[in-house]
Amino acid sequence: MRFEDKKMQQQELREQVDRILSSDEFRSSGVLCRLLSYLTDKALSGEADQLKEYTIAIEGLGKPDTYDPQHNASVRILVGRLRQKLGQYYHTEGKEDPFIVDLPKGRFRLTCEPREIALPVPQVLAVAELDLAPDGAGKPPAKASPRFLLRILPGLGLLLALLAGAFFLGRETSLDLRGAGSAWPWTSDLEALWGPLTISERPFILVIEDPLFVELRSTPRVYYRDQSLNQWKDLLNSSDLKLLTSRKDGTDIQPSRYYTSFGEAETSLLLGKFLGPREKHLSLVRASQLSWQQVADNNVAFVGAQNLFFDQLKGMPFEAQLIPSVEGIRNVHPRPGEPAMFADQYSLAPSEEGIIYGLVTLLPGPLRQTNVLSFTSSRSTGRLGAVQSFTDASFAREIVTKLKAAAGGKMPRYYQVLLKIKFKDNIPTETSYILCRILN
Repeated sequence: MRFEDKKMQQQELREQVDRILSSDEFRSSGVLCRLLSYLTDKALSGEADQLKEYTIAIEGLGKPDTYDPQHNASVRILVGRLRQKLGQYYHTEGKEDPFIVDLPKGRFRLTCEPREIALPVPQVLAVAELDLAPDGAGKPPAKASPRFLLRILPGLGLLLALLAGAFFLGRETSLDLRGAGSAWPWTSDLEALWGPLTISERPFILVIEDPLFVELRSTPRVYYRDQSLNQWKDLLNSSDLKLLTSRKDGTDIQPSRYYTSFGEAETSLLLGKFLGPREKHLSLVRASQLSWQQVADNNVAFVGAQNLFFDQLKGMPFEAQLIPSVEGIRNVHPRPGEPAMFADQYSLAPSEEGIIYGLVTLLPGPLRQTNVLSFTSSRSTGRLGAVQSFTDASFAREIVTKLKAAAGGKMPRYYQVLLKIKFKDNIPTETSYILCRILN
């Protein structure tokens, strides 16, 4: 900030941060509110320039003294998320705020600058921009108005929300967002992870799992879900289902795929924001409606509990080394010191919290002309944490470094990455890299 009065400077920063913390954008994210409050206190006390990752972890986030920044990227991940969250806030609720709080890359010191006041646009210029001048009929304006661009950004967020919402209508939806612009950083590491799906001219499909339920057409209507069973024929042979239907004589049952988790909806919106500005046509498809022909013709990102694509590895010169299951992630060929099962450990009551494992796998399409990037975990929190990690520039750098080291110095064509996600109340609070497997 550029004020002569230091007390006024501190007061304006405090008031603006309080405004941000009370917003809908931040209210649902306790860990980011805690981090922002901590960084604000350090900025006001003049200690921000001396902050280190370890100090933030211990003092700001309550991590144990054993926290090691060399092997745990949670501080970098959360700082990156805070930076993105601030950007989202100023595109929505904070678009009229008098001050802009930011967290520049490579630093832990908040900045706070007064918002620049736009000069009034002369009336003649405004008419020219709308192409309504008598001598400009039919001619496009030579340059998009900055004010016009600021006006369409909130609309872009709304369109992306509609993209996610269309999933619940059961339709494949396409949206052309290229050229709309994005504040999301696109680094060489993110390019290494997403390039196999984004640099090709093939269309891109985002596939969200719509899990299989049994609908008992009784009064009242009852829905039954067995997470370990995803085929109708398997559900019909389920002893639990037979016991349930035996208590309701004459009950008619049928498959139902009307529902998905909130985590999947949040993930689709996150990927829409991340990929939309870089993809000419980004489509959203329910997993139950996806055909193998679509997988052969399009690049695919899949989010769900069941990895639908492992069967295609049969007949190829490699096999999946890590397999998702209801209990966690199975390690097919454990190496010395590795467990055969990376088991999830969490509680559901009185609060949902614990550790969940997420698996990210890059596979070839059926004809090896497309690519499939899947995010799987036994709970939606794990899938959301995995997607957040693969869209965060700092975490992407760590993943790419590990993959290149395992592949002899170059980025592997196909791979698997195992992540451990700590969560509370279905919100990922810390994600760490565990290991990787090279599939080619």
